[in-house]
Amino acid sequence: MSTTAAEQPRTERAQTEPAFTELAGRVDDAVRRVAELDGEARRTAEELKAAVEAVHRAGLVTIVRRMRADERARELLFELVDEPEVRLLLTLHGIIRPDPLTEAKRVLETVRPSLQSHGGDAELVRVEDGVAYVRLKGACNGCSMSSVTLRDGVEEALVNGVAGVTKVEVVPDEPSPTLIPLSAVRVGRDPREEGWVRTTPVEDVPDGKVTPMRLVTTTGKEVEVIVVRLGGRLNAYVNACAHQGMPLDAALLDGDAGTLTCPWHGFCYDAMSGECMSMPGAQLEQLPLRVDDGYVWIRGDA
Repeated sequence: MSTTAAEQPRTERAQTEPAFTELAGRVDDAVRRVAELDGEARRTAEELKAAVEAVHRAGLVTIVRRMRADERARELLFELVDEPEVRLLLTLHGIIRPDPLTEAKRVLETVRPSLQSHGGDAELVRVEDGVAYVRLKGACNGCSMSSVTLRDGVEEALVNGVAGVTKVEVVPDEPSPTLIPLSAVRVGRDPREEGWVRTTPVEDVPDGKVTPMRLVTTTGKEVEVIVVRLGGRLNAYVNACAHQGMPLDAALLDGDAGTLTCPWHGFCYDAMSGECMSMPGAQLEQLPLRVDDGYVWIRGDA
């Protein structure tokens, strides 16, 4: 009697299944052969490829969304993403997208010891249109060796280590802007009449964290919101990434860089403006926010 693949021991099946590198090579070979086809045959092959990929992507997005929403499955999901086969699959379908700003910060850490050995340092300001803007600090700022340090250290590391970065520019050192304390004066009308919703005491919104909330507006509309607090500033956004509308409850808030990174596909935003740094033109939907009588008020009907 024959034994099906499902009945075979796991270790035996693993030995007979193609290796990851072999599978990747077969995909590359197939893509090259399709590119060599002519006319109608090529169009048909490309349409079939696109249709199959669309089906696979829809299924993967559903799996990832469901696992991400389940506390029991979330940890397993993050472990699976570290597996090369799974990471490649999710990357091919655009479910995982490397964020240039996060990658650039990681690469910059590798050259920081060299900069500090010369009494200096470097700060990544932003990545835009393939250009990484860097601010040099300490002994590197304005010294005769700053251009050498940039060329031989920072620029080489960023251009070679971050996909999409083709150039590095130094921006002048400047003092940080003064933060304006939050305050609002209520005059005359009840703010609820203007669509404002009182949420939580401002002291319950932790600094350097993303605080999810659910608002019920005066019109009965329910709005999922996140409040971002950095230092003396708070901002409210609709709880949906501009990429695919995925929730941002577990978004990574980097206080030093002032960025908010989506945990799903790595899309990075300016935490204070909601502007997307990974996809120019995209924007988080910002909601009016005020602090009054020690409470955070948000206008969900805006």
